[in-house]
Amino acid sequence: MNDSARKIQCIRGLVAAAMMLLSGACQSPAPQSSPSADTKAPSSVSPAPPASSVTPADAPPSASTATHAEITPESPPATPQILTPVSFAELPGWAQDNHADALPALLASCRVIAKQAAWRATCEAASTVKGREAARQFFEHHFTPHRVANPDGTLEGLATGYYEPTIRGSRTRSARNRYPVYAAPDDIFVIDLAAVAPELKGSLPRGRLDGRRVVPYFTRAQIETENSPLRGREIAWVDDAIDLFFLQVQGSGRIALAEGGVMRIGFADHNGHPYRSIGRVLIERGELPAERASMQGIKTWARAHPARLTDLLHQNPRYVFFRELTGPATSPPGAQGVPLTPERSVAIDPRYIPLGAPVHIATTWPNTSKPLQRLMLAQDTGGAIRGAVRIDYFWGAGDTAALEAGRMQQPVRKWVLLPQGYTAVNGALQKIQ
Repeated sequence: MNDSARKIQCIRGLVAAAMMLLSGACQSPAPQSSPSADTKAPSSVSPAPPASSVTPADAPPSASTATHAEITPESPPATPQILTPVSFAELPGWAQDNHADALPALLASCRVIAKQAAWRATCEAASTVKGREAARQFFEHHFTPHRVANPDGTLEGLATGYYEPTIRGSRTRSARNRYPVYAAPDDIFVIDLAAVAPELKGSLPRGRLDGRRVVPYFTRAQIETENSPLRGREIAWVDDAIDLFFLQVQGSGRIALAEGGVMRIGFADHNGHPYRSIGRVLIERGELPAERASMQGIKTWARAHPARLTDLLHQNPRYVFFRELTGPATSPPGAQGVPLTPERSVAIDPRYIPLGAPVHIATTWPNTSKPLQRLMLAQDTGGAIRGAVRIDYFWGAGDTAALEAGRMQQPVRKWVLLPQGYTAVNGALQKIQ
């Protein structure tokens, strides 16, 4: 181990974390991040695996909801050119897309990005566009498409999907609804290691104080006990442990309440422990073949082995906390804090792609060879959405969305559209000199 690696390992230790917290960092509450707490996508993202390969459906994200988790990751290492300007004629399916369908998503992002000089004029122009042909002309006039490559120069990445599930529950505990949905605890701290090691910017481990010591926050196994340290933090109770687990994987969802109505919840925080795929555990134990380790396959196994489910869930120490979402019953918010648009919002790695930027993708519909080529908006992030050519596709809510998201696992190419006169460096827009 070289000196740099030894330094990073040391700083990541609890001693450094304790020094930071005891010097005042503990006064900062844990931030509310993207709803994609632990999306279903795997963490190895480029190059993409063959289309025939299978990754367990519960592999950590995204997005959204993500799966999707910390939204300020460390800067990427120095690499060959990631973005290359191209013409719109090089974008597969560009001429056939209905770009007017992407405009509402762009306008939603403009509520955030229009504060930046690079986006102001473009967002103002977007608000006046009407009709399919006008939308295409708008994008071609105001943006320059850039082909996105992986750091190794390859052009293919991995496309997965996520959705907003609905599960059954109640605001009060009962014999049926006995599995708690917890709000983010008051005693969890997010430790910003960049204060003592700039190279670790974006690495945000979680911890808690035990006397004068900083220790890791409670694991899933410690939280999911009868005498849970989070007792009193319940915002709802649900009737199925595996449904709750996959709601955590998606990062947001809806609870159909026994007393009537629907409760919408979104990602608030997580306990800081690494994600371990229970689908991978079942494969390694010989309980499920890889081709059946989808969300549906894992749920089927859980129904057939209820006595063994708790042990399986506890193999994943990561735990996601939620907050109740109020206001109009729209889609869950992404990393920008604006509602996601079904089939037009995508989770990306913000080290490479600016949040709010239009992204054209070329992949296929799940489990088919039918082209899926359309303009999306980069509106979400995810803990496992890592890599330049990496996406998590938001399908929306409902049974069809769940089916498509659960089986989406195929290669993708992508292009990012940047405002005229700008490029992106480490995920941030920079004016071309």
